[in-house]
Amino acid sequence: MAITKTKKKMPKLSPDSWESPQKILVILAHPDDPEFFCGATLARWAQAGHEITYCLLTCGDKGSSDPNISTDELCQRRHKEQKNAAKIIGVKEVHFLDRPDGYLVPDMETRRMVTRAIRQFTPDILVTCDPTNLYPSEIYPLNHPDHRAAGQVVLDAVFPAAGSHLFFPALLKEGFAPHRPDEVWISLTRQANTVVDVTDTWETKMQAILEHKSQVKDPSALIERMHKRGAVKDSPKENPCYEEHFRVIRLRR
Repeated sequence: MAITKTKKKMPKLSPDSWESPQKILVILAHPDDPEFFCGATLARWAQAGHEITYCLLTCGDKGSSDPNISTDELCQRRHKEQKNAAKIIGVKEVHFLDRPDGYLVPDMETRRMVTRAIRQFTPDILVTCDPTNLYPSEIYPLNHPDHRAAGQVVLDAVFPAAGSHLFFPALLKEGFAPHRPDEVWISLTRQANTVVDVTDTWETKMQAILEHKSQVKDPSALIERMHKRGAVKDSPKENPCYEEHFRVIRLRR
């Protein structure tokens, strides 16, 4: 009787099991977007030794219903809140392009600025959000136009502008050579192809979100909502698991 050997199943590698430390650039519209969209994944990457830089397109200076606050005051406050949140996540640097909040469009000037940032920080991994996601969820039935504009302008900068010397030649004179990231991770998407287990860093995400005090009116209610929305379906209520979802585009040749 022939004895058949069963092959050992190799453990499935996580989609972010990179062989070496990565430079990760996060380009999103507002302060608090990184934490809300994918903060637990960013914290996981920081803990793994990857270098993370934020580049926010606006300072979120219209993110308030308080009639007594000016846009300048709110901008300063949100700069500070974002830096505090980023410190909790483990981010190396936070940069702001200070485009007009609420009026963001994927125009050529913004594309040039984003192309410049990609060439300046030379990321291996670029994180942004999905420009096609008009209806994010039942809780948030309409996506903010700045989110969609941010995702669009970032993807337009990634290809073909950032990696080609023929686009924005003035950037070459500034010393910014063409650069294209290896991967683009698109958050806030309904077309995910990648799931990251972020159970171990979910509480870090929550702590970072709570630093955005100008945006969080009722911390307890927010924490409860986020736990419900983020928990994996059918995971134990006493010890839930958490995931964050992305559309990942691999550009390496």
